[in-house]
Amino acid sequence: MTKIDTSSPESVLPTPSHTVGPFYGYALPFPGGGDIAPVGHPETITVQGYITDGEGDPLPDAFVELWGPDPDGNVPTTDGSIRRDPATGGYLGRNGVEFTGWGRIQTDANGHWYARTLRPGARGRSAPYLSVCVFARGLLVHLFTRIYLPGDAAALAADPLLAGLDADRRDTLIATDTGHGTYRFDIRLQGEGETVFLEFQ
Repeated sequence: MTKIDTSSPESVLPTPSHTVGPFYGYALPFPGGGDIAPVGHPETITVQGYITDGEGDPLPDAFVELWGPDPDGNVPTTDGSIRRDPATGGYLGRNGVEFTGWGRIQTDANGHWYARTLRPGARGRSAPYLSVCVFARGLLVHLFTRIYLPGDAAALAADPLLAGLDADRRDTLIATDTGHGTYRFDIRLQGEGETVFLEFQ
């Protein structure tokens, strides 16, 4: 019988039960998950950013899911964000023509993510926004937030959610226009500059 000295923490190796899941990297990513806009669509924009923890360190194994209406503000009802071959079960991807408004993106080793989608149109009294859901290791309950795009100051000022926030908190929900149809939106899970997250009841 082998005896293990447990008198010091260095002598005991962690087991899987000591890690905090869930782990999403195995079955959930799919190729082209961030290519939401139809190929060659003239209103395509790119939204990109980083996900960081409370210390400001990048999260290399997080997921961002995006949902958004089309440029007219209509919520798409088209199926097929993830298409599979009915014969082989293999991945076919998107058809590149129909806009489903949904995408799933895994962060890279630097915590970076990006998606190509269509600029969302306004719905109801809200300024145009993309809905976001964040999944990550150690995050036992996924988080919801929004990405508002700059460009219409009056619409942003009148948005019911943004109007109820202090200016510094409001800014965590508004992407930065970096030019050429590209917007940056970083997601901070905790700490200074923490992104505003939403709770649905």
